[in-house]
Amino acid sequence: MWNDLPLKIEPIIFSFGWLDLRWYSLGYFLAVLTLWQLVNYRLKKKEVSFPISQNQLKKIFLFSFLGMFLGAKIGYLLFYGWTEFLSSPWQSISPFAQGKFIGFFGLSFHGGLVGGLLGGILGAHQEKLSFFQLTDLIFPALPLAYFWGRLGNFFNGELFGRITQQPWGMFFPADPNHLRHPSQLYEACGEGLLLFLILWPIRNQPTLQKKFLFLYLIFYGLIRFFLEFFRQAPLFFFNSLTIGQILCLIMIFVGWLGIYSKKLLVLNKT
Repeated sequence: MWNDLPLKIEPIIFSFGWLDLRWYSLGYFLAVLTLWQLVNYRLKKKEVSFPISQNQLKKIFLFSFLGMFLGAKIGYLLFYGWTEFLSSPWQSISPFAQGKFIGFFGLSFHGGLVGGLLGGILGAHQEKLSFFQLTDLIFPALPLAYFWGRLGNFFNGELFGRITQQPWGMFFPADPNHLRHPSQLYEACGEGLLLFLILWPIRNQPTLQKKFLFLYLIFYGLIRFFLEFFRQAPLFFFNSLTIGQILCLIMIFVGWLGIYSKKLLVLNKT
């Protein structure tokens, strides 16, 4: 039965000694691989107007990935897990449990985005590349990579939605007694596939140069803000919005501000 699917999924693919390989980790691996392949596809098709070597690209990926990971962990602890961190700081950041490596859990997308951008800025500065040209290269491909990350959340049985009576609701291991929205799948399709279908076809539009970071912030923020209504998350702002929705509103504002400032810059040059 569709409704019982999450209960039948074993989050661990296989164990080898102290190492557990989880679907969650595989999802993140596929995300990085997808992003790398799509970016290299664009380079091979000569879709970029600036020179960048494979070594430079690898360094940018490394800086961005490290920044993303640190930002995602710090963001989670600040926005969602501060109490958990104060009560057991080591357990909240350790990738080990009962003598086994289980990976890193408790990651915030918004924190990861900020950390990844800071890492990208540092990498671009070191390699003497334009940061906004790099974001034009990477961000049209990013949603398809994100798709795999949300599937990883689904297979891991986490970040599920609110209680529902809809026929497509699912039972999750953390609450096998109530049907819940499979919000991870909503987000995989919305913030992943839908956003990819919005950004990828327009990736080479000359009028959108150095704007794809801001377009991503706006469209992701809008889609996530809507889908957050289905997600099981504590209400925060006047008991009506979640922390994720507040952060999405900030994303939309920053994206709009970036687009507006780019337009002003063009007008001042004419």
